[in-house]
Amino acid sequence: MATTDKASTRDRLLDAASELFYRDGVSIGVEALCRTAGVSKRSMYQLFAGKDEVLAASLERRAPGYAAQLTPGPQDAGTPRERILYVFRQVERLSVEPEYQGCPYLAALVELKDPEHPASVVAREAKLHLLNAFRAQAELGGAADPDLLARQLMLVFDGASARAGARIETLDGLTTATVTTLLDAAGMR
Repeated sequence: MATTDKASTRDRLLDAASELFYRDGVSIGVEALCRTAGVSKRSMYQLFAGKDEVLAASLERRAPGYAAQLTPGPQDAGTPRERILYVFRQVERLSVEPEYQGCPYLAALVELKDPEHPASVVAREAKLHLLNAFRAQAELGGAADPDLLARQLMLVFDGASARAGARIETLDGLTTATVTTLLDAAGMR
């Protein structure tokens, strides 16, 4: 029973952290986090060394779902070009949802500013995973310089996520048109 309670407490903390940090930023205090999760600070500190660990764990836990939202599944298999464009169509689709605040990993990196922070390490890994996915598709699609194209795609992805998350820009076709131009210039099939 104690294991179930701990798992439940941990899950509630990570769920609350994911929601609060994404919506309100990483400066949320332990008190607000515990109140939202419905757990005591003592319980939190029994599971985690501190808020930094909770933030890192919540980002790590969110990564598979976030990646699944963006990347095509086996049923959506297409050319490497279509697989890259799929990611940007997904960003455009997600960006119009009222709760959209941009890429949670980019937001954490920008807010934390400390590359050694546990959450920064997790966020960088998530961004590296996307970069590597772009590079792999660029290689498969015959891009002239897959590394350069992958970096360019990350700039578009992060810029679009940040601008749409801040409600500065609507993405309705903007990112896919931009990415199409990059793919054409790179010789992607």
